[in-house]
Amino acid sequence: MNFRITALAALLSGTALCAQAAEPADVLTNYADIAQAGYQDSLASAQQLKAALETFVAAPTEANLDAARTAWIAARVPYQQTEAFRFGNPTVDAWEGNVNAWPLDEGLIDYVDGDTGLNDENPFSGANVIANPMIEISGTNVDATKITPEVLRDLQEIDGIEANVAIGYHAIEFLLWGQDLNGTGPGAGNRPASDFDTANCTGGNCDRRVAYLMAATDLLIADLEEAVALWAPDGQARAEVTADPAQGLVMAFTGLGSLSYGEQAGERMKLGLLLHDPEEEHDCFSDNTHNSHYYDGLGIRNVYTGSYQRIDGTTVEGPSLYDLVKDRDPELADALLADLDGTMEALGAIVAQAEAGTAYDQLIGANNPQGNAVVQAAIDALVAQTRNIERAVAAVGLESIPVEGSDSLDNPGAVFQ
Repeated sequence: MNFRITALAALLSGTALCAQAAEPADVLTNYADIAQAGYQDSLASAQQLKAALETFVAAPTEANLDAARTAWIAARVPYQQTEAFRFGNPTVDAWEGNVNAWPLDEGLIDYVDGDTGLNDENPFSGANVIANPMIEISGTNVDATKITPEVLRDLQEIDGIEANVAIGYHAIEFLLWGQDLNGTGPGAGNRPASDFDTANCTGGNCDRRVAYLMAATDLLIADLEEAVALWAPDGQARAEVTADPAQGLVMAFTGLGSLSYGEQAGERMKLGLLLHDPEEEHDCFSDNTHNSHYYDGLGIRNVYTGSYQRIDGTTVEGPSLYDLVKDRDPELADALLADLDGTMEALGAIVAQAEAGTAYDQLIGANNPQGNAVVQAAIDALVAQTRNIERAVAAVGLESIPVEGSDSLDNPGAVFQ
């Protein structure tokens, strides 16, 4: 199923924006409105995912598992577009690790194939909570006899190890797909529906696997409800962005630059390409990485243009960063917009490859120079747009905005002056 906008051309047809004189306060109000709408859509999609999961665990057939997987992929569409609100806003960053932390050592959660997926540097990478109701952490026993949201919350990043991801989208993804043991060859994870069938159980502990899946989903919904509240008219994240227009613009541009450069171009794309390692892809169990990258890119464009298309087809739009830059440097404003459109085309090329049968992990394989080039083109586009984001920061009169860097890129970091 294609969850992108019907055609990339339809997206880019709106690039001839009609800039209007914009006040920073109005731009930031619209920015916050788009954030709230994105998290509301993410919440609604997570609730639809839970409904699909309830149907599946009640009747654990392959058809119902496929429907649940489809609902998970659909839930990623609005959420990935909200990542442009990260990095600049400390409240969002403090919250985000509960929903989208990655990569994870999946052996913490469930069985793995031999030692595949185990991590010598993580003593809990084979803890297998689903099979083991008691886990010792630093000399203390954690009682997971009954798997509840509270237990899973306590297991998140246990012992201060970031790879101990027990909750969020990727924990649910692993439970639905299982490990992808195909390396850079074709195929995603292929967990059987019978792993959740308490009457005909495979993989052992089917009742606990069901409990884990549903508890993790309840936590995801609770966390997204918190995000919606953070961006409500009286929410903390909205207040932090709108209280001081100059600081709010710093937050907005920092989010765009950091997601473009260090996070997406670097950690999520260049690192995996350099290592030719499918373990470094974002949605590694489901082979949905092409969509995740696409919607991250679209989220950046949404923020710059001040426009977001909701899952019901309606649009939230208003004064934008583009308008602010256009007031001061029309040529730069349009150049950055052209960069963003070019990035969407490059990310769209990755999606086209996946829809034609070549998944992202295949594109980054060591023996696929053509696929490598497709991914590198998107990385180059993301880096290029970051340079014009830097220029836009200067154009609107802001100073010294730190942008998250990556050792995977030529420059291990950047500070926008």
